[in-house]
Amino acid sequence: MGAINMKLIGIVVAIAIFIGSFALFTVDEREKAIMFRLGEIVSTDFEPGVHFKIPIFNNIRKFDARILTMDAPPEEYLTSEKKNVVVDSFVKWRIIDVASYYKSMGGDERRAATRISQIVKDGFRNEFGKRTIQEAVSGERSQIMDNLRVNASNQVNEFGIEVVDVRIKRIDLPRDVSNSVFRRMEAERGRVAKDFRSRGAEQAERITADADRQREIIIAEGYRDAEQIKGAGDASSAKIYAAAYEQNKEFYSFYRSLNAYRSSFASKNDIMVVKPDAEFFKYFNASTKEEK
Repeated sequence: MGAINMKLIGIVVAIAIFIGSFALFTVDEREKAIMFRLGEIVSTDFEPGVHFKIPIFNNIRKFDARILTMDAPPEEYLTSEKKNVVVDSFVKWRIIDVASYYKSMGGDERRAATRISQIVKDGFRNEFGKRTIQEAVSGERSQIMDNLRVNASNQVNEFGIEVVDVRIKRIDLPRDVSNSVFRRMEAERGRVAKDFRSRGAEQAERITADADRQREIIIAEGYRDAEQIKGAGDASSAKIYAAAYEQNKEFYSFYRSLNAYRSSFASKNDIMVVKPDAEFFKYFNASTKEEK
């Protein structure tokens, strides 16, 4: 009799443990949970830890409470200049009201991401549509991201979602436009380089002409100074010769005649036709008379 009672107690305990395993559930700090009772939401404010539910009547759905990242594919948007730009961006979002999130999105993360993507794209289209490329790329880029974050968060708030951040990774021109811009920039740089080269050639011509002018001036001044020095030397030489001539005119005349004879008869082949009694042979004739 006692053995049968112990067996029954064991069966009851086993059944209780089995039922208890379905009555308990845990909520992680990275999760948000919803308790349903026959398909109706009865509770959502679960703290991390172990909680109790009534098996069969209650069921639990859990959702990721962390900040999620939606990396959107690059999209083209039109600026105020009617030019397309390709924008690569991403969005960070999270669930703040799990009940509203479940009612509006059915708890489908992909559906929520699609809705957020549509809202962000509309925001980008509006923000770029009232700005130039220059303003969008540099001047007002941070303002665009802030406006998008605030507007998108306001719109998805009714879905129990918060947009934490919207970030632009890069802004590019379409490939065909980029090639056109590159060719235009290349042509512009070529024009600027040609202008610099022409200015350099002009400057080189100016420097060369100035150098040539300075060269001619220096040569002319050098020639002038040389002629002046040479003239002064000739004048000094003539003055010395004149002074020497005044001291002994006869000797000086004889000396000059000897130099003339030496220059005239420097070669055996030299021939001079002169009358013997000419002034040139004055000292030759005088020498002949003395010998007689």
